[in-house]
Amino acid sequence: MNHFLQRHAGSVIGMVSGWDRLRFRGTLRMLANLTGMSRFLTYKGQLFKDFGKYAQETSRQVRQQALAAVERADRPVVHLDSPMVNKEQEALKIAARDQVSQGVIAALTAVESCHSYDIRSDRSRGLLELYSRSRKCQHIYVYQIHPVFGLMYSRLQTWFPFNIHLGINGREWLAVQMDGLGMKYLRRDNCFTWVDDIAKVQHLLDQQVSFGWAKALGELSRQINPALGEVVGGYDIPYYWSVDQSEWASDVMFKKREDLRRLYPALIHQGMHQFDSPQVMRFLGRRLSGNFAGEVTSDYCKRDEGVRIKHWVNLNSVKMYDKGPVLRVETTLNNMRDFKAPRRVKGKVVYRPMRKGVADIKRRAKVSQSSNQRYLDALGAASVPTPLKTLTAKLSRPVCWQGKPVRGLNLLGDADAALCEAVSRGEFAINGFRNRDLQGLLFSGATTDPAQQRRRSGQVTRRLRMLRAHGLIQKVPHTHRYIVSPKGHQVFAALHAAREADIETLARAA
Repeated sequence: MNHFLQRHAGSVIGMVSGWDRLRFRGTLRMLANLTGMSRFLTYKGQLFKDFGKYAQETSRQVRQQALAAVERADRPVVHLDSPMVNKEQEALKIAARDQVSQGVIAALTAVESCHSYDIRSDRSRGLLELYSRSRKCQHIYVYQIHPVFGLMYSRLQTWFPFNIHLGINGREWLAVQMDGLGMKYLRRDNCFTWVDDIAKVQHLLDQQVSFGWAKALGELSRQINPALGEVVGGYDIPYYWSVDQSEWASDVMFKKREDLRRLYPALIHQGMHQFDSPQVMRFLGRRLSGNFAGEVTSDYCKRDEGVRIKHWVNLNSVKMYDKGPVLRVETTLNNMRDFKAPRRVKGKVVYRPMRKGVADIKRRAKVSQSSNQRYLDALGAASVPTPLKTLTAKLSRPVCWQGKPVRGLNLLGDADAALCEAVSRGEFAINGFRNRDLQGLLFSGATTDPAQQRRRSGQVTRRLRMLRAHGLIQKVPHTHRYIVSPKGHQVFAALHAAREADIETLARAA
């Protein structure tokens, strides 16, 4: 069970975790690069000198057919003078005015920046050439209340290469699911403050992770860009779907708003003052080392609806905020190269950089949930005034593990503290660590002597066995990797705080 929920069991109803905002990107991969676009123009028999006229005619065809589908539904098409207008608010105003409860709400058009193509003259060769550049073109936003996803939007770029963006909200989707089952719930904005069956709601959110995205997004793309078949002709160029950005939210529902209100200042204080850069990177599975060129940032923001704290590692973040009686922890992922996903290569499972494509969406969900879980575990360990001796009393005593005695830990001693600090480093949070990963951290200087290497490996093996015996780490099945256990996260967080505290602060606390 989640340690945060255990510590606040008397005031918490429960927790649900799942997708919040998902932004998909549909790309016609052949048309999204110069080589592919040039081949396509050759296939269509279009000369570079005629590209401008051909592109304008094609853009007009795409725009007309996309808007015709909206007009056939007898819904309005509204042109926005500025791309800075909040389009969702405009769509919701139209939905309220026209009492739209299902189907298309409206199409909103705006001229916005995009990546596209143009023709220029290569004077050195006396030839025209295709090149990519930033430009502006009309984009079509279609807002609708989808029978499966609820309120959602699509954004179509009406100039080559006709990229599509889709915005779906997991909590809107969940509301549709619960309504279909006749479930009871209380909702506040984009979160649920009470549900009649938490286990069933979590099951519905889990179903969203396993959803058949490729088929569903393919069907949506044909509705969004109905002219695609005529544009590409006999060429089979389907949209390739990736997840541009995802938000995964864990909502802790408190019985009373006052319970969270009393606790929240302590959570804010811990988040801003106790979570240093290595700790933040541990949440998001990143490495803090000499060659790290990114930026770790924490931010405090007071809004009308409450206080939010947010921690960034490059383009990824984890944040916490309150929404009435709900405490929300949310991980936002933009840069998937910071994470790894298992793939089977020649019969073996290897970890490679995670892809943005929907093929890795389940792994993305798992990484996001792990981030939220670590954040909540750290809050649970830090926010409750538990004496350190309560956590460490049993750890200092010898234990018997797998029929053999194992010594106790001296957590305030340099050797064991260094070991605990090493295994809880940020770079090991997602994929775990191996014996050889720790050798470089626990021993000074590399060695090429085989005998010395064996001695170091044996020493690390015995230390890992000690941590396993005390329940602080777990072995990943069928691998040589280990991960920190929930108990370990709790102990290591408390140990870090104790070692960093100054004597005057400890004396006042005592």
